Amino acid sequence: MPTFSAMAIMLPVALRTNQVTTSWKTERNSRISSSMQLPLGSDPRTEILRRIHAALIARFGRIIRPPEKRRDPVWTLVQGVVGARSKTRISNANTDNLLAEYGAWESVADAPVDELTDRLRTATFPGQSAQRLKACLTEIREQRGEVSLTHLHNLPIEDAMAWLESLPGVGRKISAGVLNASTLNRKALVIETAHCRVMQRTGLIPPTADFARAFDELMPVLPEEWAAEDMDEHHLLAKRLGQTYCRPKQPDCASCPIRQDCRTAGQM
Repeated sequence: MPTFSAMAIMLPVALRTNQVTTSWKTERNSRISSSMQLPLGSDPRTEILRRIHAALIARFGRIIRPPEKRRDPVWTLVQGVVGARSKTRISNANTDNLLAEYGAWESVADAPVDELTDRLRTATFPGQSAQRLKACLTEIREQRGEVSLTHLHNLPIEDAMAWLESLPGVGRKISAGVLNASTLNRKALVIETAHCRVMQRTGLIPPTADFARAFDELMPVLPEEWAAEDMDEHHLLAKRLGQTYCRPKQPDCASCPIRQDCRTAGQM
């Protein structure tokens, strides 16, 4: 998340947001290699991703998120903010419980931090999650006049992600999730720990790439025919692989369905 000086914080919201967007784009563009300037499909990694995707489907079957499982963008944002280092089922339950108890996200934004901390006591970091959640929802309301993310539907992906990542507690994983896994259903590849590990070990991204670098490396080389739903499925499949075969320690390289396209197969 960008670091603001005291002077920057006092700037009008519109100007501050514009500066955040410009800074984000500048930083992002400085990391993009020349290969990322090529049209979709021209990078050899594109065909590797197609093969990996097919191999994962052959091993695990299709993992398609049904429409009824896609939640409102604000719900998805809240789930990400309160879910740091927590299991998905816990962060899902906490998000549902908050909305059920308070009735509206505006009411959650108005709740005292201590009260939110108590409501999030099953989270891994309840105090931190409560502070970030309140700050995030408050910032959205200050900028938009209400706690709503409907404006993201028509923004270019880069601008939408930059806006989201200017919010407290929101990084690349959450911003991509809001755009791709919610009812917005937009083209943005979600990358979390297990997925990132798989991509690092295959050699498709640098071995030290974080979520933001992984996103910047992979998005331009995804198969051009992939829709938003395909990107979502690819993430879920890669995550499944990282949790079963491509584990952090003692990975099962011998049985891995993508070992033919992995540079480190058998070396871990």
